[in-house]
Amino acid sequence: MSATGRRLRRSWAISALALAAIIAAAMIALVAHRPDPGISPTLSQRQPDVARGAYIALLGDCAFCHTATGGAAFAGGLPLATPLGAIYSSNITPDRDTGIGRYSFPDFVRAMRDGIRPDGARLYPAMPYTAYAKVSDDDLQDLFAYLQSAVAPVHAAAHATDIPWPLTMRWPLAIWIGAFHDDARFIADGARDVQWNRGAYLVQGLAHCGSCHTPRGLFLQEKDLSGKSNLYLSGSRLEGTSPINLRGNDADGLGRWSAAAIVELLKAGRNAESAVSGTMVDVVRHSTQDMSDQDLAAIAVYLKSLSPAPASGRASFVASDTTLRTLLAGSEQATGGRIYMDSCAACHRLSGGGESLAFPTLAGNPTVLSSDPSSLITVILNGSRAPSTAAAPTGLAMPDFGWRYDDADIAALASFVRSNWGNGAPAVTAAQVAQLRR
Repeated sequence: MSATGRRLRRSWAISALALAAIIAAAMIALVAHRPDPGISPTLSQRQPDVARGAYIALLGDCAFCHTATGGAAFAGGLPLATPLGAIYSSNITPDRDTGIGRYSFPDFVRAMRDGIRPDGARLYPAMPYTAYAKVSDDDLQDLFAYLQSAVAPVHAAAHATDIPWPLTMRWPLAIWIGAFHDDARFIADGARDVQWNRGAYLVQGLAHCGSCHTPRGLFLQEKDLSGKSNLYLSGSRLEGTSPINLRGNDADGLGRWSAAAIVELLKAGRNAESAVSGTMVDVVRHSTQDMSDQDLAAIAVYLKSLSPAPASGRASFVASDTTLRTLLAGSEQATGGRIYMDSCAACHRLSGGGESLAFPTLAGNPTVLSSDPSSLITVILNGSRAPSTAAAPTGLAMPDFGWRYDDADIAALASFVRSNWGNGAPAVTAAQVAQLRR
Protein backbone atom coordinates (compact mmCIF):
# COMPACT_ATOMS: atom_id res chain seq x y z
CA MET A 1 0.00 0.00 0.00
CA SER A 2 1.32 3.46 -0.87
CA ALA A 3 2.08 6.12 1.76
CA THR A 4 -0.93 8.11 0.55
CA GLY A 5 -3.16 5.05 0.96
CA ARG A 6 -1.87 4.42 4.48
CA ARG A 7 -2.48 8.06 5.47
CA LEU A 8 -6.00 7.89 4.04
CA ARG A 9 -6.71 4.64 5.88
CA ARG A 10 -5.45 6.15 9.18
CA SER A 11 -7.60 9.22 8.58
CA TRP A 12 -10.69 7.08 8.06
CA ALA A 13 -9.91 5.02 11.17
CA ILE A 14 -9.46 8.15 13.31
CA SER A 15 -12.69 9.61 11.96
CA ALA A 16 -14.57 6.37 12.70
CA LEU A 17 -13.19 6.24 16.24
CA ALA A 18 -14.12 9.87 16.81
CA LEU A 19 -17.65 9.25 15.54
CA ALA A 20 -17.94 6.17 17.75
CA ALA A 21 -16.75 8.21 20.75
CA ILE A 22 -19.30 10.93 20.03
CA ILE A 23 -22.10 8.36 19.71
CA ALA A 24 -20.99 6.63 22.92
CA ALA A 25 -20.87 9.94 24.79
CA ALA A 26 -24.33 10.83 23.51
CA MET A 27 -25.65 7.42 24.57
CA ILE A 28 -24.15 7.77 28.05
CA ALA A 29 -25.62 11.26 28.38
CA LEU A 30 -29.03 10.02 27.24
CA VAL A 31 -29.01 7.08 29.66
CA ALA A 32 -27.82 9.26 32.56
CA HIS A 33 -30.21 12.12 31.81
CA ARG A 34 -32.94 12.76 34.36
CA PRO A 35 -35.38 15.30 32.99
CA ASP A 36 -36.82 18.03 35.13
CA PRO A 37 -40.21 16.72 36.32
CA GLY A 38 -41.81 19.99 35.21
CA ILE A 39 -43.66 20.77 38.44
CA SER A 40 -45.15 24.25 38.65
CA PRO A 41 -43.52 26.37 41.41
CA THR A 42 -46.97 27.44 42.60
CA LEU A 43 -47.92 23.85 43.47
CA SER A 44 -46.15 24.17 46.84
CA GLN A 45 -48.88 26.61 47.88
CA ARG A 46 -51.63 24.08 47.29
CA GLN A 47 -52.90 21.66 49.96
CA PRO A 48 -53.15 18.07 48.61
CA ASP A 49 -56.62 16.49 48.64
CA VAL A 50 -56.27 12.85 49.73
CA ALA A 51 -59.91 11.97 49.05
CA ARG A 52 -59.62 13.36 45.55
CA GLY A 53 -56.40 11.39 45.18
CA ALA A 54 -58.35 8.19 45.77
CA TYR A 55 -60.59 9.11 42.84
CA ILE A 56 -57.54 9.89 40.69
CA ALA A 57 -56.24 6.39 41.47
CA LEU A 58 -59.59 4.98 40.36
CA LEU A 59 -59.49 6.97 37.11
CA GLY A 60 -56.03 5.57 36.41
CA ASP A 61 -57.04 2.02 37.39
CA CYS A 62 -53.97 1.91 39.62
CA ALA A 63 -55.28 -0.71 42.05
CA PHE A 64 -55.98 -3.32 39.40
CA CYS A 65 -52.58 -3.22 37.72
CA HIS A 66 -50.67 -3.00 41.00
CA THR A 67 -52.54 -5.75 42.87
CA ALA A 68 -51.77 -9.43 42.29
CA THR A 69 -54.57 -11.97 42.45
CA GLY A 70 -55.09 -12.65 46.16
CA GLY A 71 -52.47 -10.07 47.07
CA ALA A 72 -52.54 -6.88 49.12
CA ALA A 73 -53.85 -3.75 47.42
CA PHE A 74 -51.18 -1.76 45.53
CA ALA A 75 -48.42 -4.21 46.55
CA GLY A 76 -47.69 -5.21 42.96
CA GLY A 77 -46.85 -8.62 41.57
CA LEU A 78 -49.52 -8.80 38.84
CA PRO A 79 -48.05 -10.42 35.70
CA LEU A 80 -48.39 -8.28 32.59
CA ALA A 81 -47.83 -10.03 29.27
CA THR A 82 -45.57 -8.37 26.70
CA PRO A 83 -44.17 -9.67 23.39
CA LEU A 84 -40.82 -10.08 25.16
CA GLY A 85 -42.16 -12.00 28.19
CA ALA A 86 -44.10 -11.28 31.35
CA ILE A 87 -43.21 -8.41 33.63
CA TYR A 88 -44.69 -7.84 37.06
CA SER A 89 -46.23 -4.67 38.42
CA SER A 90 -44.36 -2.86 41.17
CA ASN A 91 -45.22 -2.22 44.80
CA ILE A 92 -46.62 1.32 45.10
CA THR A 93 -47.54 1.16 48.77
CA PRO A 94 -45.60 3.52 51.10
CA ASP A 95 -43.32 0.72 52.34
CA ARG A 96 -39.90 2.32 52.64
CA ASP A 97 -37.88 -0.69 51.50
CA THR A 98 -39.92 -2.30 48.72
CA GLY A 99 -42.47 0.38 47.84
CA ILE A 100 -42.45 4.12 47.22
CA GLY A 101 -42.14 5.22 50.86
CA ARG A 102 -38.79 6.91 50.20
CA TYR A 103 -39.98 8.71 47.06
CA SER A 104 -40.07 12.49 47.06
CA PHE A 105 -42.84 14.11 45.07
CA PRO A 106 -40.41 14.97 42.22
CA ASP A 107 -39.33 11.30 42.21
CA PHE A 108 -42.97 10.25 41.85
CA VAL A 109 -43.66 12.75 39.07
CA ARG A 110 -40.55 11.69 37.16
CA ALA A 111 -41.67 8.05 37.31
CA MET A 112 -45.21 8.95 36.26
CA ARG A 113 -44.27 11.30 33.42
CA ASP A 114 -40.93 9.99 32.18
CA GLY A 115 -40.73 6.36 33.31
CA ILE A 116 -37.59 6.88 35.42
CA ARG A 117 -37.15 5.52 38.95
CA PRO A 118 -35.20 7.43 41.63
CA ASP A 119 -32.22 5.10 41.05
CA GLY A 120 -32.20 6.11 37.37
CA ALA A 121 -33.54 2.81 36.02
CA ARG A 122 -36.08 3.08 33.22
CA LEU A 123 -39.54 1.59 33.58
CA TYR A 124 -40.94 -0.72 30.93
CA PRO A 125 -43.69 1.07 28.97
CA ALA A 126 -46.23 -1.44 30.28
CA MET A 127 -46.40 1.33 32.88
CA PRO A 128 -48.37 3.86 30.78
CA TYR A 129 -46.19 6.90 31.45
CA THR A 130 -46.71 7.71 27.77
CA ALA A 131 -50.26 8.68 28.84
CA TYR A 132 -49.61 9.79 32.42
CA ALA A 133 -47.22 12.46 31.10
CA LYS A 134 -50.36 14.44 30.26
CA VAL A 135 -51.70 14.40 33.83
CA SER A 136 -51.81 17.73 35.64
CA ASP A 137 -49.65 18.69 38.63
CA ASP A 138 -52.73 18.93 40.86
CA ASP A 139 -53.88 15.42 40.02
CA LEU A 140 -50.43 13.93 40.56
CA GLN A 141 -50.05 15.77 43.87
CA ASP A 142 -53.39 14.40 45.11
CA LEU A 143 -52.58 10.89 43.89
CA PHE A 144 -49.19 10.94 45.62
CA ALA A 145 -50.76 12.16 48.86
CA TYR A 146 -53.31 9.34 48.70
CA LEU A 147 -50.72 6.62 48.07
CA GLN A 148 -48.44 7.90 50.82
CA SER A 149 -51.04 8.53 53.54
CA ALA A 150 -54.14 6.42 52.88
CA VAL A 151 -52.66 3.16 51.54
CA ALA A 152 -51.27 0.63 54.00
CA PRO A 153 -47.55 -0.09 53.58
CA VAL A 154 -46.82 -3.66 52.48
CA HIS A 155 -43.36 -5.22 52.41
CA ALA A 156 -43.35 -7.00 49.04
CA ALA A 157 -40.17 -7.20 47.00
CA ALA A 158 -40.28 -6.79 43.23
CA HIS A 159 -40.85 -9.93 41.19
CA ALA A 160 -38.20 -10.67 38.57
CA THR A 161 -39.39 -10.42 34.98
CA ASP A 162 -39.74 -13.42 32.68
CA ILE A 163 -37.90 -11.54 29.94
CA PRO A 164 -34.67 -13.34 28.93
CA TRP A 165 -31.25 -11.69 29.11
CA PRO A 166 -30.00 -9.50 27.44
CA LEU A 167 -33.44 -7.99 26.88
CA THR A 168 -33.66 -7.42 30.65
CA MET A 169 -31.08 -4.63 30.36
CA ARG A 170 -32.94 -1.39 30.86
CA TRP A 171 -30.53 1.16 29.46
CA PRO A 172 -31.88 0.73 25.88
CA LEU A 173 -35.22 2.00 27.24
CA ALA A 174 -33.60 5.43 27.47
CA ILE A 175 -33.21 5.34 23.68
CA TRP A 176 -36.83 4.15 23.28
CA ILE A 177 -38.07 6.97 25.52
CA GLY A 178 -35.95 9.51 23.67
CA ALA A 179 -37.29 8.33 20.32
CA PHE A 180 -40.97 7.81 21.07
CA HIS A 181 -42.04 9.45 24.32
CA ASP A 182 -43.82 12.82 24.36
CA ASP A 183 -43.77 14.20 27.91
CA ALA A 184 -45.88 17.30 27.16
CA ARG A 185 -48.82 18.08 29.47
CA PHE A 186 -52.37 17.99 28.17
CA ILE A 187 -53.32 21.30 26.56
CA ALA A 188 -57.01 22.15 26.35
CA ASP A 189 -58.42 22.88 22.92
CA GLY A 190 -59.85 26.40 23.03
CA ALA A 191 -62.20 25.59 20.16
CA ARG A 192 -63.91 22.89 22.26
CA ASP A 193 -66.10 23.15 25.34
CA VAL A 194 -65.22 22.16 28.90
CA GLN A 195 -66.90 18.76 28.68
CA TRP A 196 -65.03 17.74 25.52
CA ASN A 197 -61.70 18.83 27.00
CA ARG A 198 -62.39 16.90 30.21
CA GLY A 199 -63.11 13.79 28.14
CA ALA A 200 -59.98 14.26 26.05
CA TYR A 201 -57.89 14.75 29.20
CA LEU A 202 -59.21 11.54 30.76
CA VAL A 203 -58.96 9.38 27.63
CA GLN A 204 -55.50 10.60 26.65
CA GLY A 205 -54.18 10.78 30.22
CA LEU A 206 -55.43 9.08 33.36
CA ALA A 207 -57.62 6.45 31.69
CA HIS A 208 -54.74 5.72 29.24
CA CYS A 209 -57.14 4.26 26.67
CA GLY A 210 -54.53 4.52 23.92
CA SER A 211 -52.24 2.07 25.72
CA CYS A 212 -54.56 -0.74 24.66
CA HIS A 213 -56.64 0.64 21.79
CA THR A 214 -53.95 2.35 19.66
CA PRO A 215 -51.91 0.24 17.21
CA ARG A 216 -48.20 -0.08 17.86
CA GLY A 217 -45.23 0.17 15.58
CA LEU A 218 -42.18 -1.98 14.97
CA PHE A 219 -40.60 -0.97 18.28
CA LEU A 220 -43.87 -1.43 20.23
CA GLN A 221 -44.47 2.32 20.36
CA GLU A 222 -47.99 3.70 20.16
CA LYS A 223 -48.42 5.16 16.69
CA ASP A 224 -50.23 8.21 18.08
CA LEU A 225 -50.26 9.42 21.69
CA SER A 226 -52.48 12.48 21.52
CA GLY A 227 -55.21 11.99 18.94
CA LYS A 228 -53.38 13.94 16.27
CA SER A 229 -54.21 11.35 13.61
CA ASN A 230 -56.98 8.86 12.91
CA LEU A 231 -54.71 6.01 14.01
CA TYR A 232 -55.28 6.99 17.63
CA LEU A 233 -57.65 4.51 19.32
CA SER A 234 -58.17 2.71 15.99
CA GLY A 235 -57.79 -0.79 17.45
CA SER A 236 -54.80 -2.99 18.26
CA ARG A 237 -53.71 -6.40 19.50
CA LEU A 238 -52.95 -7.13 23.15
CA GLU A 239 -52.35 -10.36 25.09
CA GLY A 240 -54.19 -12.55 22.60
CA THR A 241 -57.08 -10.10 22.27
CA SER A 242 -57.90 -7.27 19.86
CA PRO A 243 -59.06 -4.13 21.69
CA ILE A 244 -61.67 -2.54 19.46
CA ASN A 245 -61.56 0.57 17.32
CA LEU A 246 -63.03 3.43 19.40
CA ARG A 247 -63.31 5.86 16.51
CA GLY A 248 -66.28 6.77 14.33
CA ASN A 249 -66.36 3.83 11.91
CA ASP A 250 -69.86 2.40 11.55
CA ALA A 251 -68.88 -1.29 11.44
CA ASP A 252 -65.90 -2.01 13.67
CA GLY A 253 -66.00 1.30 15.58
CA LEU A 254 -68.42 3.38 17.63
CA GLY A 255 -69.98 5.25 14.73
CA ARG A 256 -73.45 3.74 15.25
CA TRP A 257 -73.29 4.00 19.05
CA SER A 258 -74.89 6.86 20.95
CA ALA A 259 -73.02 8.65 23.71
CA ALA A 260 -75.49 7.06 26.15
CA ALA A 261 -74.54 3.58 24.86
CA ILE A 262 -70.85 4.29 25.55
CA VAL A 263 -71.67 5.40 29.09
CA GLU A 264 -73.78 2.29 29.63
CA LEU A 265 -70.97 -0.02 28.54
CA LEU A 266 -68.50 1.69 30.87
CA LYS A 267 -70.92 1.52 33.82
CA ALA A 268 -72.42 -1.93 33.28
CA GLY A 269 -69.90 -3.77 31.12
CA ARG A 270 -72.58 -4.33 28.48
CA ASN A 271 -75.10 -2.49 26.35
CA ALA A 272 -77.40 -3.25 23.45
CA GLU A 273 -74.46 -3.17 21.04
CA SER A 274 -71.83 -5.31 22.75
CA ALA A 275 -70.28 -6.55 26.00
CA VAL A 276 -66.76 -6.25 27.36
CA SER A 277 -64.32 -9.15 27.37
CA GLY A 278 -60.66 -9.73 28.11
CA THR A 279 -58.79 -7.01 29.97
CA MET A 280 -61.72 -4.62 29.58
CA VAL A 281 -63.70 -6.73 32.07
CA ASP A 282 -61.27 -5.68 34.80
CA VAL A 283 -61.20 -2.07 33.61
CA VAL A 284 -64.98 -1.88 34.10
CA ARG A 285 -64.89 -3.82 37.37
CA HIS A 286 -62.13 -1.79 39.02
CA SER A 287 -62.43 1.60 37.36
CA THR A 288 -65.07 2.82 34.96
CA GLN A 289 -68.17 1.58 36.80
CA ASP A 290 -67.28 3.88 39.70
CA MET A 291 -66.42 6.96 37.67
CA SER A 292 -68.72 9.92 38.11
CA ASP A 293 -71.58 10.35 35.66
CA GLN A 294 -70.04 13.63 34.58
CA ASP A 295 -66.70 12.03 33.72
CA LEU A 296 -68.32 9.13 31.87
CA ALA A 297 -70.40 11.56 29.85
CA ALA A 298 -67.28 13.59 29.04
CA ILE A 299 -65.45 10.47 27.84
CA ALA A 300 -68.42 9.57 25.63
CA VAL A 301 -68.57 13.07 24.14
CA TYR A 302 -64.88 12.96 23.31
CA LEU A 303 -65.03 9.49 21.75
CA LYS A 304 -68.06 10.42 19.66
CA SER A 305 -66.13 13.36 18.24
CA LEU A 306 -63.41 11.16 16.72
CA SER A 307 -63.38 10.79 12.95
CA PRO A 308 -63.35 7.29 11.42
CA ALA A 309 -60.11 5.32 11.34
CA PRO A 310 -58.50 4.59 7.95
CA ALA A 311 -60.95 2.48 5.96
CA SER A 312 -58.44 0.14 4.32
CA GLY A 313 -58.89 -3.47 5.44
CA ARG A 314 -61.85 -2.74 7.69
CA ALA A 315 -65.12 -4.62 7.83
CA SER A 316 -68.53 -3.46 6.69
CA PHE A 317 -71.98 -3.83 8.19
CA VAL A 318 -75.38 -3.47 6.54
CA ALA A 319 -78.18 -5.06 8.58
CA SER A 320 -79.79 -8.00 6.79
CA ASP A 321 -82.34 -10.68 7.65
CA THR A 322 -81.11 -13.13 5.00
CA THR A 323 -79.28 -15.27 7.56
CA LEU A 324 -82.32 -15.40 9.83
CA ARG A 325 -84.52 -16.61 6.97
CA THR A 326 -81.94 -19.23 5.96
CA LEU A 327 -81.68 -20.57 9.51
CA LEU A 328 -85.43 -20.59 10.02
CA ALA A 329 -85.86 -22.56 6.80
CA GLY A 330 -83.34 -25.15 7.99
CA SER A 331 -81.32 -24.75 4.81
CA GLU A 332 -77.99 -23.70 6.34
CA GLN A 333 -75.32 -26.11 5.07
CA ALA A 334 -72.03 -24.50 6.09
CA THR A 335 -70.08 -26.09 8.94
CA GLY A 336 -69.90 -22.81 10.82
CA GLY A 337 -73.65 -22.31 10.49
CA ARG A 338 -74.43 -25.78 11.81
CA ILE A 339 -72.12 -25.25 14.78
CA TYR A 340 -73.80 -21.91 15.44
CA MET A 341 -77.22 -23.55 15.47
CA ASP A 342 -76.00 -26.23 17.87
CA SER A 343 -73.95 -24.16 20.34
CA CYS A 344 -74.70 -20.46 19.98
CA ALA A 345 -78.22 -19.74 18.78
CA ALA A 346 -79.92 -20.43 22.12
CA CYS A 347 -78.32 -17.29 23.59
CA HIS A 348 -77.35 -15.18 20.60
CA ARG A 349 -80.56 -16.04 18.71
CA LEU A 350 -81.06 -17.00 15.08
CA SER A 351 -81.13 -13.30 14.30
CA GLY A 352 -77.68 -12.75 15.78
CA GLY A 353 -79.32 -10.08 17.91
CA GLY A 354 -78.71 -11.71 21.29
CA GLU A 355 -80.76 -10.72 24.30
CA SER A 356 -80.61 -7.10 25.38
CA LEU A 357 -78.19 -6.55 28.30
CA ALA A 358 -77.79 -10.31 28.74
CA PHE A 359 -76.28 -12.00 25.68
CA PRO A 360 -74.42 -9.70 23.27
CA THR A 361 -75.64 -9.07 19.76
CA LEU A 362 -73.33 -10.41 17.06
CA ALA A 363 -74.76 -8.35 14.22
CA GLY A 364 -72.69 -5.20 13.88
CA ASN A 365 -70.69 -5.92 17.04
CA PRO A 366 -67.29 -4.15 16.82
CA THR A 367 -65.53 -7.07 18.52
CA VAL A 368 -66.91 -9.47 15.91
CA LEU A 369 -66.01 -7.12 13.06
CA SER A 370 -62.52 -6.17 14.21
CA SER A 371 -59.84 -6.40 11.52
CA ASP A 372 -57.98 -8.63 13.98
CA PRO A 373 -60.33 -11.45 15.10
CA SER A 374 -58.25 -12.39 18.17
CA SER A 375 -60.84 -11.32 20.76
CA LEU A 376 -63.63 -13.24 19.05
CA ILE A 377 -61.50 -16.37 18.74
CA THR A 378 -60.30 -16.12 22.34
CA VAL A 379 -63.85 -15.76 23.68
CA ILE A 380 -64.97 -18.82 21.70
CA LEU A 381 -61.96 -20.82 22.90
CA ASN A 382 -61.92 -19.75 26.54
CA GLY A 383 -65.36 -18.31 27.26
CA SER A 384 -65.92 -15.02 29.02
CA ARG A 385 -67.69 -13.64 32.07
CA ALA A 386 -69.19 -10.18 32.21
CA PRO A 387 -68.16 -8.08 35.21
CA SER A 388 -70.60 -7.88 38.10
CA THR A 389 -71.35 -4.18 38.47
CA ALA A 390 -73.79 -2.02 40.38
CA ALA A 391 -75.62 -1.34 37.12
CA ALA A 392 -75.65 -5.02 36.09
CA PRO A 393 -74.98 -7.19 39.15
CA THR A 394 -75.42 -10.54 37.39
CA GLY A 395 -72.05 -11.49 35.92
CA LEU A 396 -73.38 -13.65 33.08
CA ALA A 397 -70.90 -16.05 31.54
CA MET A 398 -70.31 -17.60 28.14
CA PRO A 399 -68.91 -21.15 28.31
CA ASP A 400 -65.68 -22.14 26.62
CA PHE A 401 -65.80 -24.23 23.47
CA GLY A 402 -62.10 -24.92 22.98
CA TRP A 403 -62.52 -28.38 24.45
CA ARG A 404 -65.42 -29.26 22.14
CA TYR A 405 -64.28 -28.05 18.74
CA ASP A 406 -60.99 -28.30 16.89
CA ASP A 407 -59.21 -25.40 15.23
CA ALA A 408 -60.93 -25.85 11.88
CA ASP A 409 -64.38 -25.94 13.48
CA ILE A 410 -63.77 -22.81 15.55
CA ALA A 411 -62.39 -21.04 12.48
CA ALA A 412 -65.56 -22.01 10.58
CA LEU A 413 -67.77 -20.76 13.43
CA ALA A 414 -65.91 -17.46 13.76
CA SER A 415 -66.01 -16.99 9.99
CA PHE A 416 -69.77 -17.62 9.97
CA VAL A 417 -70.34 -15.05 12.69
CA ARG A 418 -68.15 -12.49 10.88
CA SER A 419 -69.98 -12.87 7.56
CA ASN A 420 -73.68 -13.09 8.44
CA TRP A 421 -76.59 -10.82 9.50
CA GLY A 422 -74.98 -8.09 7.41
CA ASN A 423 -71.50 -8.50 8.90
CA GLY A 424 -68.76 -8.20 6.30
CA ALA A 425 -65.43 -9.20 7.85
CA PRO A 426 -62.75 -11.54 6.47
CA ALA A 427 -62.77 -15.25 7.26
CA VAL A 428 -60.77 -16.73 10.13
CA THR A 429 -58.20 -19.47 9.47
CA ALA A 430 -57.46 -22.58 11.49
CA ALA A 431 -53.87 -21.32 11.82
CA GLN A 432 -55.09 -18.18 13.62
CA VAL A 433 -57.08 -20.31 16.02
CA ALA A 434 -54.16 -22.65 16.63
CA GLN A 435 -51.86 -19.75 17.46
CA LEU A 436 -54.27 -18.37 20.05
CA ARG A 437 -55.02 -21.81 21.46
CA ARG A 438 -51.30 -22.23 22.15
